[in-house]
Amino acid sequence: MSSNPQSIGGNEIRAKFLNFYAQREHQILPSASLVPEDPTVLLTIAGMLPFKPIFLGQRTPEFKRATTSQKCIRTNDIENVGRTKRHHTFFEMLGNFSFGDYFKEQAIAWGWEISTEVFGLPKERLVVSVFEEDDEAFAIWRDQIGVPAARIKRMGADDNFWVSGPTGPCGPCSEIYYDFHPELGDENIDLEDDTRFIEFYNLVFMQYNRDAEGNLTPLQNKNIDTGMGLERMAQILQQVPNNYETDLIFPIIETAAKIAGINYHSSDENTKVSLKVIGDHVRSVVHMIADEIRASNVGRGYILRRLIRRVVRHGRLIGISGEFINQVAETAIALSESAYPNVRQREAAIKAELQREEANFLKTLDRGEKLLAEIIAEVKKQGKTVISGESAFRLYDTYGFPLELTQEIAAENNLTIDEDDFNVEMQKQVERAKAAHETIDLTVQGSLDKLAEHIHATEFLGYTQPAATAKVEVLLVDGVSQEAAEAGTEVQIVLNQTPFYAESGGQIGDRGYISGDGVVVRVEDVKKESDFFVHFGRIERGTLCVGDSVTAQIDWACRRRAQANHTATHLLQAALKKIVDEGISQAGSLVSFDRLRFDFNCPRALTPEEVQQVEEQINTWISEAHSAKIEVLPLAEAKARGAVAMFGEKYGDEVRVIDFPGVSMELCGGTHVSNTAEIGVFKIITEAGVASGVRRIEAVSGPAILDYLNVRDKVVKDLSDRFKVKPEELPDRITTLQSELRNAEKQLETLKGQLAIAKSDSLLQTATTLGEHKIIVAELEGVDPESLKTAAERLLQKIGNGAVVLGSVPEAGKVSLVAAFSPEVNKKGLQAGKFVGAIAKICGGGGGGRPNLAQAGGRDASKLPTALEQAQSDLNSALA
Repeated sequence: MSSNPQSIGGNEIRAKFLNFYAQREHQILPSASLVPEDPTVLLTIAGMLPFKPIFLGQRTPEFKRATTSQKCIRTNDIENVGRTKRHHTFFEMLGNFSFGDYFKEQAIAWGWEISTEVFGLPKERLVVSVFEEDDEAFAIWRDQIGVPAARIKRMGADDNFWVSGPTGPCGPCSEIYYDFHPELGDENIDLEDDTRFIEFYNLVFMQYNRDAEGNLTPLQNKNIDTGMGLERMAQILQQVPNNYETDLIFPIIETAAKIAGINYHSSDENTKVSLKVIGDHVRSVVHMIADEIRASNVGRGYILRRLIRRVVRHGRLIGISGEFINQVAETAIALSESAYPNVRQREAAIKAELQREEANFLKTLDRGEKLLAEIIAEVKKQGKTVISGESAFRLYDTYGFPLELTQEIAAENNLTIDEDDFNVEMQKQVERAKAAHETIDLTVQGSLDKLAEHIHATEFLGYTQPAATAKVEVLLVDGVSQEAAEAGTEVQIVLNQTPFYAESGGQIGDRGYISGDGVVVRVEDVKKESDFFVHFGRIERGTLCVGDSVTAQIDWACRRRAQANHTATHLLQAALKKIVDEGISQAGSLVSFDRLRFDFNCPRALTPEEVQQVEEQINTWISEAHSAKIEVLPLAEAKARGAVAMFGEKYGDEVRVIDFPGVSMELCGGTHVSNTAEIGVFKIITEAGVASGVRRIEAVSGPAILDYLNVRDKVVKDLSDRFKVKPEELPDRITTLQSELRNAEKQLETLKGQLAIAKSDSLLQTATTLGEHKIIVAELEGVDPESLKTAAERLLQKIGNGAVVLGSVPEAGKVSLVAAFSPEVNKKGLQAGKFVGAIAKICGGGGGGRPNLAQAGGRDASKLPTALEQAQSDLNSALA
């Protein structure tokens, strides 16, 4: 019988791994933020992601060897969380990396040593896989390590060949598996059998470059990228049935179970799934908020909101009725703080965000679950298995109920959602405002990746030089490399050195010109792709060729505006910290030539007095003419001096510090004024909320102030001329007009109501009689919804026992419907809410209300006659 490994805790596993490689000359690096530098992914999804620019040859490594414990989040298979033994949204990946140093033989030897000697895994319980064509790795495992050939399995490219994309660095993999049942022998080993095997260590041998035709050529510098799943190793060493019952997650599960008054081990399978989902997702949301991700309806903010809502709903499923998420979050923080101190440092922000999201979603959940229960009951009653996309969209649009949650609840009831229909409804909705985000031209990036081995990083000269001579290194047209381009062509240019600032840190890229022998290029934007500055522009004259010597000249007027706005942004953050709350931190920014925008974390709106005080403080600092002190310092020294860093930004060992002594000190790579007096003046335009717990200030400074004042002055003059009053009399005049307008609107509403009543009275003679009931179904032309409701109520009052259904088209593209039923009609099983909602669907809408009175709407006015005919027919059938 094979022996079992010694049980050790998750924190000890992490420490042993890092120390093992540190003793072998690896630099221990901290985990990168969950907000990655790579713009092609929303979240850090792998341990190697922070090193991707190094592997692609776009960045020179500071160390030849490194080791990390990287926090990661993946949600592509979120439906498997809690249902399988080892699927997670949040996980830690332990890794060791070699950048052109050691390679396959050493990586395999150390991988085996740490597995068997440090973690004590019995050799007879280990199986390894290699790429089917990698004879070298097979031989190392068999001849040098001593693994029996029967326990080395060759596997195909899908499993054991790593690629960075269609082109670029790639190479074979070798994986180490733990065998839970070695007594079954070496015959017919199937590594896909996850009841017997678990893969816990993946070694990637990055040794080739793949070109566009698929040809593989050996890399000059071969790299090693490995990943050991911390949770998987904990499951093995702690000898528990799944990752969730390790000491990394189970204390969270126990906290949730205690709140629910249940016991995990004696619970049924569905309850265990919910507890596991809570245990997993709470880790995710704690670390996401710690890395300053905010819940929203787009991007990574949407992922955070979705995870929080799944925690809340699974809490409901196990019997937790009130707010509870912060209690389990506290356990997650306590488990993580030794390895990731920022979770405790950001505890207040984490709990505030979770409390807000949970409270808001509980309200949504109450409303949405009731309506969804009715929809499910109706679908089952009709013998169907699919909930219409229209119903799912109504839950989403009206009640804020996520489609994923509707799908999840539907699946629990053996139903599905018509997603195509849902998407059609979504397209009809007015497009939601999208948060501003930086995009990347993937065609440009792809071309640069291919050229990276042949060109050097762009040298930036723009801090001290507005112009410079340079050489054209790369010329792209529509993202495709060209040797030359003529006048009229839109181009992307990479120079060996440049004075142009590239968009980063919130500041937009410089404008200006690149000129040479008979050629002029107007540069409209500059972006940084890895270490290359890409100048986007249009050739206005001549022909530009790769290798040309040119002069690069920025638009100095635009640069001055950007500098003034960027420094003003620093002063704004300092003023907010001083006047509003020292704990305020930046959540985003935009520095352009004509304005600045600053997003900051704050749970409340600023008062008008605070806005004024902030503005006055900044203008005071401007008038005091504080000189800038700009230094490049070691990161630790800069932080020790009190420099403010943007959370989630990745900084090198040395950083640029912008210091206005006594006022503001920040880490920043942007361009700035040399003295605050150069800003001239600062003016706040707006202060508003943009997301839960995030506020936004928009402002202008420097020369842009004159543009702003000119626009305001023109508007004021125009209004004064129109109203025939002096500028200072405008507020009183507008107040008077608003009062007159409100009075006129009230009179109009009264007249509309009277007209509707007058029209409706003429309908009394059209009433039909069915037994003891009277029915009126009719259209009232041009009547607004409120007046239509008044008319229906009046008609029902006059006919007594019966039903009234009225329709109207108050304006183009809008249908109004109302149904009023007497108690006697209700006793026949008819409810106004359900009845009018069904009729409204004919007009492309919906609605509902009480059994005796309900309103609905639609978009297709041409279908109103058909809808009213259907209403008449349905009433006749029900009341005959």
